[in-house]
Amino acid sequence: MSKENTENGEHITPYSDEELEYFRGIILKKREEAERDLNLLMDSLKESTENSSDESAYSFHMADAGTDAQEREKTYMLFNRTKKFIKYLDDALERIKNKSYGVCKVTGKKISKGRLEAVPHTQISIEAKLKRR
Repeated sequence: MSKENTENGEHITPYSDEELEYFRGIILKKREEAERDLNLLMDSLKESTENSSDESAYSFHMADAGTDAQEREKTYMLFNRTKKFIKYLDDALERIKNKSYGVCKVTGKKISKGRLEAVPHTQISIEAKLKRR
């Protein structure tokens, strides 16, 4: 393992290449699932937008319009949250690539394997997370 890179503040991972590959697999699986969810949400948004413009004024009740708009808004929020999650996963893959994965950005200490298995895109240890509350 190399020393900490103090010029740009990056830490070198405490995990071996084999462990990093293990985490990479977890992240890629989660990313694949998130991409699938994103596509489903996108299809749902397209469908609801098309359906809302197809309705005639006579067969459409105002309460239905409100419910449909609320559902579209909820779907849009989930779509954006999923996009953000994919970005976090991509960032974690980049940290694996540059060997800075698994180091808490608050404490500078190793993030436990269990935490990374549960939340593989995290950048903070459970210790730092609990202190933030």
